[in-house]
Parts: sequence; C-alpha cells; structure tokens
Amino acid sequence: MSAALQTDFSVYVRPAEGDAVRMDLAIEGVDCAACLDDIEGSMRACAGLVSARLNLTTHRLALVWKPQETDAGVLVTALARAGYRAYPFEQSRVEAEEQKRAQWLLKCLAVAGFAAMNIMLLSVSVWSGNSADITPETRDFFHWLSALIALPACAYAGQPFFRSALAGVRARKLNMDFPISLGILLALTMSVVETALHGREAYFDSAVMLLTFLLAGRFLDQSMRRRTRAAAGNLAALKGEVAHRIGQDGALVALPVSALGVGDRILVRPGDRIPADGHILSGASEVDTSIVTGETMRVRVGPGTRVYAGTMNFDGALTLEVTAAGEGTLLDEVARLVEKAGEARSRYMRLADRAARIYAPVVHVTAAATLLFWLVAGAGAHDAIIIAISVLIITCPCALALAVPAVQVVASGHLFRAGIYLNAADALERLAEIDTIVFDKTGTLTLPDPNVSNAAALAPDLLALAARLALSSRHPLAMAVARLAPDAAPFEGAEEVAGAGVSVMLDGVEMRLGSAAFCASDAAAPLSSPDVSLIHLRHGARVAHIEIRQSLRPDARATIDSLRARGFDLRILSGDRLEAVVPVATQLGIEQAAGGIDPAGKIAAIEALRAQGRKVLMVGDGINDAPALAAAHASLSPITAADLAQAQADAVFLGERLAPVAQALDIAMQARALMRQNLGIAVIYNLFAVPLAIAGHVTPLIAAAAMSGSSIIVTLNALRMRGVVRSDARAARPSVPLALATRERRT
Repeated sequence: MSAALQTDFSVYVRPAEGDAVRMDLAIEGVDCAACLDDIEGSMRACAGLVSARLNLTTHRLALVWKPQETDAGVLVTALARAGYRAYPFEQSRVEAEEQKRAQWLLKCLAVAGFAAMNIMLLSVSVWSGNSADITPETRDFFHWLSALIALPACAYAGQPFFRSALAGVRARKLNMDFPISLGILLALTMSVVETALHGREAYFDSAVMLLTFLLAGRFLDQSMRRRTRAAAGNLAALKGEVAHRIGQDGALVALPVSALGVGDRILVRPGDRIPADGHILSGASEVDTSIVTGETMRVRVGPGTRVYAGTMNFDGALTLEVTAAGEGTLLDEVARLVEKAGEARSRYMRLADRAARIYAPVVHVTAAATLLFWLVAGAGAHDAIIIAISVLIITCPCALALAVPAVQVVASGHLFRAGIYLNAADALERLAEIDTIVFDKTGTLTLPDPNVSNAAALAPDLLALAARLALSSRHPLAMAVARLAPDAAPFEGAEEVAGAGVSVMLDGVEMRLGSAAFCASDAAAPLSSPDVSLIHLRHGARVAHIEIRQSLRPDARATIDSLRARGFDLRILSGDRLEAVVPVATQLGIEQAAGGIDPAGKIAAIEALRAQGRKVLMVGDGINDAPALAAAHASLSPITAADLAQAQADAVFLGERLAPVAQALDIAMQARALMRQNLGIAVIYNLFAVPLAIAGHVTPLIAAAAMSGSSIIVTLNALRMRGVVRSDARAARPSVPLALATRERRT
C-alpha cells in the first residue's frame, strides 16, 4: 500500500464538469459486486466527493471531486484504509497486471488440481482399508503423506482466497472468501491433529478438492474479464500513430497524432486512417464511415465535408483542417461513452453474490454459537471444537459456490452448440430478464456484406463477365459482384481508376465496370428500392445495371415473428439513413424504427427505455454500436462485428442466421430457473444438515461427505437443462474454424 501512497497522483488529475476535477484509478483486489459497494461506500464518506463509479470489468474507479475541499492523496488514503491498493489507470499497465494475475491463478489451479489427484489416490486406499484390514501404522503413513502434499499445496494455491479474506478482516468486513478460507484452514488443522492422535479420519482431500473447484471458477471468470478489457483497449489504435501536418511553407512534417492541435492542416493519403476530426479543405475521395454510421458502403467526400478520426480514406489524397484532436475526437467520445455505460452495467449483482451477503455472517455466527453451546454444556474442548468444525465444513459454501457456476457450464455448452459464445459470467442472468430488444440494422438484421439483388434479371453471360472484371477491384460494390464468381480468374491487363471503376480490353472491345459516368451509362437507371446502390457494366453496346444491396439474414423474418409472439418489444436503432432503415423495418414488421442515430443517441434511447422500467437487449455489430452494447441490460453481437463491439457484448454468435438471438434468450431463461433451484437446494440442504451437525450427530467425515453430496446434487440438477438447438440450426451453423477463417473484421 505504501508504494501506492508514494505516487504523485496529482499529475493524473484533469478537469471535469464545472469546477470539479476527475481522476481514474486502477483498483487491485476487486472480485465481486460486494467489492463495488465497499469501495464506492468508502469513497462517499470523503468530503468534497461528487461521484465515485467503479467498473467491475475494467477495475477502473472514476473519481470526481471538488479540489477546494479535498485532494487526490486523501481519496487514495481512504481506499487504502478500506483495504484496496490503487494506482493511476493506464491501459498498458492494467493489461500487464491482469496478465500476471491470470498466470498466477492458473498456477494456483494447477498446483491444487495436481495435489487433489494425488491425495485422492491415498484417500481411496484409506477408505478401502478402513472397511477391510488396514493397519493403524499404514493409515497414519498415508495420512502423513496426504498432509505432506496438502499443506504446501493449500498454502500456495489458497492465496487468492486467503489474501482476499485477510484484506476484508483488516477493513472490518466479511466477504465470501472468509468462510471459504476459514473452512479450508480449520479442515487442514483438524486433519493434522487427528493424524497426530492416530485418528481414523482426515480431511485433506475435501479441503484440496474444494480449493480446486473454486479456483477453476475464479480463473474462468477472470479470463473472460481480461479478454473483454484487452479487446476494448484497442480502440485508440484506430486513430493511427503518425499524422502529416502541412507547415506554413507547404512542407510536410511527420508528428505523433497526440501532437495535433485545432486549426492544423494535415494531409491524409489514400489508404491512411484519418487521425483527427476535421473538415476537408481540398481533395475528393471515398471514406469508410462505418465507425460513425454503421453503414458498410463507402461515402464520397469532398471540400467542406466533415470527417472523423478513425475512418479510413481510400481513393484520393485529402487536405483537412483539424477541428478536434486528442481526447476531443468523436472516437474518444465513443470510448468515454463505452466506459460510462460499462460502469452502469457492471453494478449488476449476481444471484450468488446476493446470497453470499447473507450466507457468510450466518455461517460464522452458527459455528461460534455451536462452540460456545457445547463448552457451556460441559463438553471437552476437543469435542466442542470438532463439532464446531463439523458445522463449518457442512455449511462450507461449496454447494452455494457451485450453484450458479454449474448451471453456467451446462448452459455454455448448449450455447456453444447453438453457435453462441459468452463474454460475461453474469450474462445468462441478465439475458433471462429481457423484455425489450433493440436491433442495429446494417450487419445485424442484414448480412454484413452486400450482394447482387437483381442477378436473376440480368443476362448470365454478361453477369459472369462483370464478376470476373470485378475481381480486379477492392471497391465494396465490386467485391459484391466478384462474389458471384469466387473461383474465376481475373482478366489480365485490367486497370482500375480510383473512385471510378475498372476496365479491360476483351475481344478488341473495351469493357468497363463502375460508376455511371465511367461507363457512359444512364445515370437515371431506376432503383427498385432506396437502399439499393448501382454499379454499371458496359461492353460495347451491351449495358447492365447491377443492383447491390444488403440482404436480410435468411431467417430474420421468422426469428422476429417468433420473438414478437413471445411478447418482446422489438425496435430498430440504426446509424444508417432513415430511407435505408424503413424498407428493412417494413419487411420485418417492426413498427418502431429510427435512422441516423449516433452513438450518444443510441445510449439516450436505451436510457429512456430503462427509465420506463424496461430491460433492454441490444443486438449490434459496429463500433458505433459499442456504447449502446455496454449501456444495455444485456447485449449480443455477430462474429463479423468490430472487435470493440464484440468486447462490449455479453455474447457473440456465429453464422448468417439470426436464430441464435432467440436461442440465447431461451437458454438463459432455463438457466436462471435452474440457478434459483440450485440456490434453493443449497438452502434446504443446510436447513436439514446444520441442526444435525449442531446436535453433534455428524462427524467431520460425514460433514465432508454431505458437503460433497450437496455439490453433486446441484451439479446433477444443472444437467437437467434441455437443449434448444434445433437440428436445422445445428446443420446451418458453420464450423468454428470456417467462421473465423472467413470473417472480415469491420471498423
């Protein structure tokens, strides 16, 4: 803690709204929702504090305070008194710390698992021998061997729980790790005492097995959080590292993007990402604006057009005047929206956490009362301690700790078979509470890649020529045509004119594919729908107008109808233009649809629904959807989504079908029911077992067996989950390697 207090935190303070200031801290030792309340509660007691918000996923604590009333050092000291180490939030440092913690947890798990396997071999021999003819000397030898393995293994592998429990005691609070640590330590101590007294039973196996189960759950939970943080932290890379500023004499100067200022003139070459927000002074090009609108089609830009950091420039060189740089760009605003939205969702408390708040103090009081009762009743200290330890063992939160994870493991298996992969440990509980579903349009309700919609109306030979010629271009419209002939060879000698099209000489006649002007085609060719884009082909006197549009996912209408029939409120919120959104909404029968919505607008819409008491599921795929995905009660993304969108989503689904959205909700509802049943089983088990243990009718061996039995029961109950993956969905789902190999990541 002293190292944290020696840091000069004042250099990390920056202005906030009004006269307040803000500082972001990374917090160590955060494991559950109870830590969130402890940290924020300890901060609220500080004078001058405006707000304290902890994000459980990133372990990032955002503090806002009035500098005239307190300072950064006082706030960090308050955290230290609460038992938490803090240091300035730096993405690279946080990722390095989390990588170290993941490796440490994995080592602990490996040690506990290896020790458990070897101790069980010895225990089986003792159990068999106790019912046969094992000699006391042999039994003692096996017990001491078990102790030789268990004691150092638990001392090392139990550190995640021991440290957490000790930190809680120092902060005068009892967390879920305290009864776990106490139960393990007392079981080991009693086992050593019984072995030294030549007793028949020892409980090294129970202590180490419990430790192994709990470490496995903690490692998996921490791994999911770490993956989410790592992917989300890559957003800043979209701005690039170097910009080319135009000096007063017209010379180009290469400098870091962080050094750009408002009013600077910069040159953006074809193929470069735009490093800052600005408006175009000169030049014309096509820009991928999917980061802002979610629309996959490139937008033609020219003088006066506003462009944003992170978007990709394709065809021509652009000269920009910077209007926002550094932390003022739209890309950074998206990052701030994601962080703020994630803080709100991370406050969700899981079923197990809610139960643990009541469970831990009850266990301690019960065991202590049992010890005092038997001492007062005249029992010897040894017998009273044995009975009290039996109570602790029989009430050890193994069944409670496994009640939810056991269901999560089984549900995750069903989700995997449905092509759905979880990113968040508590996603199932939140998905089960959904009553409103908000869809993005482009890449979510529609397929991520556009395709030719009027192929049947065109001459097959002319369409085949167009597909071969399109293989020589990287324009999105040309790529849609090229997919009609993926195995064909491109024409030799084809030439592309940036922003216009591609041409080649065929049989002595020039053939062109591209814009209407490039092909000297009728620019007024009729469009079948406002969401259609045209690409033209001319070969001599033969002309074709090829319509490109984004098609609905093949089962979109059936899935939407199914969700509507089950009572879900369905809506579309898209960054794409309204005239492109309306046809999709009409086809799907979704009455409430809005277009032209920016990331902040999507969050505002979700917050408005939350204010009405709605539990919103957001389904989206673009970077512009990431803040809304983080803000929603639960969220899903397709595998073709941008990395940031996948990082913020609770689950990712494979394939071209929309059915996984409905399947995820079905499985989540079943999982929540089983979680509640398992918690009920744990409670009922304690209601029957604890009185027997208090009465002295349960030996530690029977207590350990009962504890293991309760764990087996909740696991078997979890296995009752019914699969909801239909055979047609299973057949349609692509294999994982194929899906990943064909994936094109959108930014």
